[in-house]
Amino acid sequence: MLRSMLRDRFFLRGLWTLAAPIAFQNLMLAAVAAADAFMLGSAAQDSMAAVSLATQIQFVQNIIFMAVTSGVAILGAQYWGKRDLSALDDVFALGLRLCLLIDVLFFAGCVFCPRLLMLLLTNDETLISLGIQYLRIAGFSYLLTGFSQTYLAMMKVSGRASAVAAISSGAVVVNILLNAVLIFGLFGLPKLDVRGAALATCIARVLELAACVAVSLRRGYLRPHLRSLLRRNRLLCRDYYRCMLPILGSCLLWGVCFASYSSFMGHMGRDAAAANSVAAVVRDLLCCLCNGLGNGGGILVGNELGAGRLNTGKLYGDRVTVLAFVCGGVSCALMFACTPLILHVVRLTDNARHLLLQMMIVMSVYMIGRAVNTIVINGIFAAGGDTLFDLYSLLVCMLGIAVPLAAVGTFWLHWPVWVVYACTCLDEVGKIPWVMIHYRKYKWVRNLTRDF
Repeated sequence: MLRSMLRDRFFLRGLWTLAAPIAFQNLMLAAVAAADAFMLGSAAQDSMAAVSLATQIQFVQNIIFMAVTSGVAILGAQYWGKRDLSALDDVFALGLRLCLLIDVLFFAGCVFCPRLLMLLLTNDETLISLGIQYLRIAGFSYLLTGFSQTYLAMMKVSGRASAVAAISSGAVVVNILLNAVLIFGLFGLPKLDVRGAALATCIARVLELAACVAVSLRRGYLRPHLRSLLRRNRLLCRDYYRCMLPILGSCLLWGVCFASYSSFMGHMGRDAAAANSVAAVVRDLLCCLCNGLGNGGGILVGNELGAGRLNTGKLYGDRVTVLAFVCGGVSCALMFACTPLILHVVRLTDNARHLLLQMMIVMSVYMIGRAVNTIVINGIFAAGGDTLFDLYSLLVCMLGIAVPLAAVGTFWLHWPVWVVYACTCLDEVGKIPWVMIHYRKYKWVRNLTRDF
């Protein structure tokens, strides 16, 4: 398998063309969170912990957008393989309409009810006060995020992954530079601390959406048309919701569970919250490789399935699965390798530093399962519309095992922080055999397109 894959230059070139820019895009997006954490951490540990908790709201919004844009990408990749541009236009418009609704809901919650949202994450009054300052400003950026993500998803499935990377990277660079200027008060400006981080995010989101719209107007790029925004293709909508709704259930469940993990750490003290915020940033940075491979591999497989080349799609799925295990091993090694550097760079109390070391060791093993499951479930299974399996696996492994164990350890048995943290990582490693058994059933080898 590995030898034949290395000889197939068409497959390798196609995967590299998609996966590398998407991985780079994810890396740059994670860099914003890293910049916020390390810049705020150099100013004050409480500011870093508060923003890390407050951005869990955006995290939940992002995973809803993940469901919406995943549905767009699944059908988009298959119809792009079929070269049905009219159906692609309808898919694009459907994604934009859904994102408008989500944008408005999260904006209203963050701007008008920030204290209620922070109380869900921590009971520390200092962290709540700082989080409120962040959410009231950052909430305005949540009005734009969904539109940008839909534009970027359509660029990915149409082979414009390099444009996606360029737009996201530009927004990230602007965000990081403005972070430095506004948080530390450079060039004579006042120091805004957490408000500076929020304002930088807002400005970056405005520029990102403007770049998406401008690039989509170029020749050869997909763009929504007014007639598509105002009409509803019932058959296509039914296909879309059949793919998207299980993903939405999975994403909401996954997001709530992950937010509860941050809540558990927040209730175990400031040191645990601060250590967890740093560990989360490192995890997101290292997950960029598997996210890129999962997205790129899924689009490549989806193109083949939509074009009716089911055997080729199956072959590509087998090859991407092999690469998933390689990616897991590499991610584990990188986590071990970067741990001493992270401990040296981040300014934490001695207890928080000790907790961070324990979390990094646990997360090294977690990265193997995270890589394999992300690539196979979110990439290959999703490419053929096999989206229900993810929801089943999360209900059993995450909601049925990981969350109850972590909650009992936090609130009743008062386990050490690293033990509770290990409980939150059980689901990814434990479900690998289940994932591979389901993979071999090949239920994901399906052509989802219609003839309109």
